[in-house]
Formats: sequence, structure tokens, C-alpha cells
Amino acid sequence: MKQLIQRLTKATILLAAASAASLCLAQTAFTVGATSTGVPFTFLDIKTNKLQGMMVDTVTAVGKNAGFSVNLQQTPFSALIPSLTSNKIDIIAAAMLKTAARAQIVDFSDPVYSYGEGLFVNAEDKRSYKTLDDLKGEIVGAQVGTIFIDALNKKGGFKEVRVYDSVADMMRDVALGRIKAGFGDRPIVAYQLAQGANPQVRLVKEYQPTLVGDVCLVVRKGDHQLLERLNKAIAAAKADGTLAKIVQQWNLN
Repeated sequence: MKQLIQRLTKATILLAAASAASLCLAQTAFTVGATSTGVPFTFLDIKTNKLQGMMVDTVTAVGKNAGFSVNLQQTPFSALIPSLTSNKIDIIAAAMLKTAARAQIVDFSDPVYSYGEGLFVNAEDKRSYKTLDDLKGEIVGAQVGTIFIDALNKKGGFKEVRVYDSVADMMRDVALGRIKAGFGDRPIVAYQLAQGANPQVRLVKEYQPTLVGDVCLVVRKGDHQLLERLNKAIAAAKADGTLAKIVQQWNLN
């Protein structure tokens, strides 16, 4: 009797797993979390009041290849992973670099883009900053929820590492001289400054990033069926040139 119960239990578990896999493969829409302040990756277009950007176009194209539509949900960067793990969203499409720490909590798709951190200082500061060592003893800043906070604290040698809610807030303090330098996702910082976000701040072109990483789509830990579905669709988007066109469209190449 005990062996029969064990076999029945095992069969029930396998059936449940198969049913879950079938549901995932059959699902035709997923809720996608994206930030409204990550230009050019994700941002809110005030003219249309819709989320746009490179990662929005990417997840839409990937969804088309995989046979599902996306329902975009505006989510602050710091709330993306909590929203995913609490089932409020199904996929993260944002300028989120893959890290070992994050990979313990969520699963990452194959890469869709790679980049590192950008350094910006006051426009009147003409010094050439090539490495973090050039900022020893200074007050620097980074955005909450990014990998740059831990990296800067781990590096040490700074007078202080301040945390900001947005790149715009950080740029303001750099312009006002409250901090020496700010760190952010290089493509986002470069795009914002090119659009005239803050003429009192400049991007240090000579700076060599130390945290180059991959941007991926993100799913809940253990959601293997959806992950496989995304990876197949990403491979197709790379093979037919769709992903390259999206990257070029947003001036990220």
C-alpha cells in the first residue's frame, strides 16, 4: 500500500508539472515590468503616455516570435524583482544587468545587449578620469537598485557613496557640486546628456567601465518553460536581424 501511495504521489507531481508546462506553452499573453525612467531602454513617452524603448521593442519582438503578446506595466527599477517574485509581473524587460546575486533570485534569458557603467562629472571639471582610483577620497553617487552601489562600496577609498532614486537627481547634485561624480548605465547617461538633460554635466569618455555585463529578459526562478520559450525567440530575433535593427534604431550600436 505504501509503495502504491508513493507511485500515485509521484504520478500526481509529474502530471501537475506537465500541466504547468502545457499552460506556459499555451499562454498567449504575459505581463511585463518596465521602468519609466530608463531612456533609451525603457521610458514613458509623455505624448502617447505609453512605455517605449529598446527593451520594450525587444520583448515585443521576442513575444511575437514566441507567439504571445505583452502587457506592459510601469514599475520602478527597485520594485522590478519584488514584483516578479510576487507574481505581479511575469517578465522583466529593463536595463537590468545579469549578476550572480540576482541570478540566485531570478532566472535570466540569453543576452540581448551588453554594456558597462558610465561616469559623469561637472562640465567645468576637465580632468581625465580613467579608473575608479582617480576618484579616491571623493563623494560619488549611484542609483538605488543598480549593481554600481555594491561595487563602489566594495571598491572603497571614497569619502562617501550616496544613493539616488534617479539619474536626474544624481546629475543635479553633480552640477551643483554636492558630489564629485555619478555612475549610471552608460547608454542611458549618454542618451540623456545628448538630449540636453543637464548641460552642466559631462560624460567622461576616457573612463573605462569595470562592470560590463549582459542585459537579458528576466523570469521567475525555476520558470524553465518560459525561459526556454524566450531563448528560442531571442535566437530567432538575432538570426533574422530583428534584434540588430532594434539596437541600431535606438543608437546603441
